[in-house]
Amino acid sequence: MQTMSEAVLSTDLPLKGRRQGKVRDIYQCETKSGQPALLIIASDRVSAFDVVMRNGIPGKGVMLTKISTFWFDMIAEHFKGQLEHHLISTDPADVAGLTDEQVDQLRGRVMVGRRAKVVPIECVVRGYLAGSGWKEYQKSQSVCGVPLPVGLTQCDKLPEPIFTPATKEDEGHDENISFETACELVGEPLMTKLKTLSLDIYKMAHDYAKQRGIILADTKFEFGIPIDGGDEPILIDEALTPDSSRFWPADQYKPGQDQPSFDKQIVRNYLQELVDAGRWNKMPPGLELPNEVVTKTLNKYQQAFDELTGS
Repeated sequence: MQTMSEAVLSTDLPLKGRRQGKVRDIYQCETKSGQPALLIIASDRVSAFDVVMRNGIPGKGVMLTKISTFWFDMIAEHFKGQLEHHLISTDPADVAGLTDEQVDQLRGRVMVGRRAKVVPIECVVRGYLAGSGWKEYQKSQSVCGVPLPVGLTQCDKLPEPIFTPATKEDEGHDENISFETACELVGEPLMTKLKTLSLDIYKMAHDYAKQRGIILADTKFEFGIPIDGGDEPILIDEALTPDSSRFWPADQYKPGQDQPSFDKQIVRNYLQELVDAGRWNKMPPGLELPNEVVTKTLNKYQQAFDELTGS
């Protein structure tokens, strides 16, 4: 396991178009074969309450990349002829213009992907009533305009998975919207296709994870239209990681309460204790996470990978 000093918190590469999100650094690049691509780097940064912490989770980016790659391979096989994804390679040595030292720093934490025009909608699928969906249901007995049965409790399994899109915001929280609003933003034919694809991927992944003793409560997907030809949407960004999904251990599942999860909930809980004690206000700058929180969080990501893949 990496030490704190080995956490990759930022990159500075001699490539064009550098963008930095909460977790990922993205560059425009070309493969050594000359194909235009994006270099997507999963750093070890960790954010909570939309604030990036001062230190990271060493090895977290590698775990996220391994999990995404596993799911991309499964999706490609399961939806062959129906859906393509952006992933070209996970080897930084395939990228033109990087030194051997840079390749070594990035190894295990990159996805080289096809360039695409991003559809500005988060395609969220919920199979259980948790998070913002539970809060919305308590007010309206619906989620994103989808009516739900009366009397559901927190984390209940829904009769059927539901598609609940959200706006894709560069800063701050994404905003839940109705399917009709999403259609107005990007067009009904495209949204209908993305809804079907998202639900189908979720059902496939949920059934697989259940066999491994894990509940996939909800997840979000991103799609784009490839700029290298064709008008069919492809799956981009990450897929079914603990950063984009809620994974719960099936043997501990109890409706009516929060569930233990395979993600950074340990970080959120630690920070919430500081908020409750008046020691932080959920505003930047981020805080320094203690080693115990860092280690426990990485172990959760590792456990998710081990149980999902059997590796």
